[in-house]
Amino acid sequence: TEPTAGSDAGSITSSGTLFKGTDEKLYIRLNWNKRWITLASISTLLGLAFRLNDPENLLGKGPNVGITCALIPTNTEGVVVGRRHDPMGSPFYNCPTQGHDVVVSVDCIVGGIGGAGRGWKMLMECLAAGRGISLPGQSVGGSKGVCRVVSAHASVRKQFGVPIGKFEGIEEPIARITGYTYLMDATRKVTCGGLDLGIKPPVITAISKYYQTELFRKILNDGMDVLGGAGISRGPRNTLANAYIAMPIAITVEGANIMTRTLIIFGQGALRAHPYAYQEIRSAEAGDLAAFDRAFWGHVGHVVRNSFRSFLLSVTRGRLSASPVSGPTSGYYRKLAWVSASFAIMADIAMGALGGTLKLREKITGRYADILSWMYIGLCTLRRFEAEGSRKEDLPFVHFGMKTAFTNIQKAFDGILENITVPGLSWFFRGPLRWWSHLNTLGDEVEDDITHEIAVAIQTDGEQRDRLTAGIYLPKKEGEAVRRLENAFKLAKSCEAAETKIFRAVRKKELAKAKPPQLYEEAFKKGIITEVELANLKRGEELRLDAITVDDFSQEEYVGQRESQSASRA
Repeated sequence: TEPTAGSDAGSITSSGTLFKGTDEKLYIRLNWNKRWITLASISTLLGLAFRLNDPENLLGKGPNVGITCALIPTNTEGVVVGRRHDPMGSPFYNCPTQGHDVVVSVDCIVGGIGGAGRGWKMLMECLAAGRGISLPGQSVGGSKGVCRVVSAHASVRKQFGVPIGKFEGIEEPIARITGYTYLMDATRKVTCGGLDLGIKPPVITAISKYYQTELFRKILNDGMDVLGGAGISRGPRNTLANAYIAMPIAITVEGANIMTRTLIIFGQGALRAHPYAYQEIRSAEAGDLAAFDRAFWGHVGHVVRNSFRSFLLSVTRGRLSASPVSGPTSGYYRKLAWVSASFAIMADIAMGALGGTLKLREKITGRYADILSWMYIGLCTLRRFEAEGSRKEDLPFVHFGMKTAFTNIQKAFDGILENITVPGLSWFFRGPLRWWSHLNTLGDEVEDDITHEIAVAIQTDGEQRDRLTAGIYLPKKEGEAVRRLENAFKLAKSCEAAETKIFRAVRKKELAKAKPPQLYEEAFKKGIITEVELANLKRGEELRLDAITVDDFSQEEYVGQRESQSASRA
């Protein structure tokens, strides 16, 4: 990344010039100005992308060799490192670096001389793999952390004598947090499974990066809403504020999300993934008429087949398609086949009607990206459910994921039908076809019963909660914020049976109506609860009050803290 090159990597101005030294060996003189480079200020080696020039044609590839990648030791004369940016107060190293007439051997080129001019492919392959690993993994891990924190907080924080997690207004965001986390983890596992096999699928990893980070942003927003004052009061006890503040970093890096959705996923992916379109363009450019004819007529047959398939599956709501499984998820596979057929024919219509202007119609391509992405996320959700043994208790999460996917797909289709421009046929898409789409909708919003089941599951101490949030670090040291919450949560859950006894006694008028902590001793004296239950209730109340306490500071402490933060950033 440079001041004038970010998403448009083709605008790189960093340059290297080949020359022959007095020792008759080949060298490169480099000049660059980079920014937002991870770890640059503390690195011993820089990975540099630059335009390689060969004015004397020493490599035999012409004067403009093209984008090249090289590894440059940072102790080389002319390399400038040591400064850093301040990304939202996050302490990770994000830095600028410059190079002034830096001379290195051609051996520094990645791949040696043979790698000269191949840097663009190298960059794209690195991004194709990296986009599916680091930021999606960070997002899933963070989402699991939010699940633990919010479910524990909602179980120990009480209003009107009841844990707030039992109120439907709180259940709703808790269900979104947990439901999104389930489908995100499913997407992460399937994507990384492909990468483990050595596949580098740029469209799939772009989908993973975009939707994992965007859903994590929604999860953090919901988490902050549930925590309320405990979320906005910063200090050692705060569990979400730092992640909330730093969230825009993940949205921005490794391909800004707006660009990823509107350009990469469909704008670039559709042509590469199409079985015939790319062949048509290549054969036309090469002047190969026979190859073009084969691709063209293959494309025509492809359109005809998809048209019939889309029509039949739409009329039967996917029932004519086969499902690889039986049982409660089989209908989702059939509906995905229906969506796939409709998407395929609409993609051909977009490419045929819009042609070369398709990449400029980013609102349209963004909607196509949404359909393709939610098909993939839905398939990953189904795959996870099957791979983990088709557990009945996980069905609410599958229903949440699939209904969410189909709702978003339906919204995207409606947007396309309303806004796509097809010469002579726009009226058909905006009129009859959109009317049919509304009548024959793909799916509805997630039902309240499902969100209730999800909210209850994540607020229940047990195997399922641990499995849904597996793989994250949980502090062991007493006094740490998350450890404090977890301790209070577990004891609160173990005390529920005793609290139920007290509530029943109040309803039967065996105990006077009062706040539960005021009734503990009286309930013990009357034999309603045992001595062990009394001790647990008292200890639980202590832990609860400690867990919901937020940080506060004296004026001197607060000013000193702000000054210390400013000094560390400087």
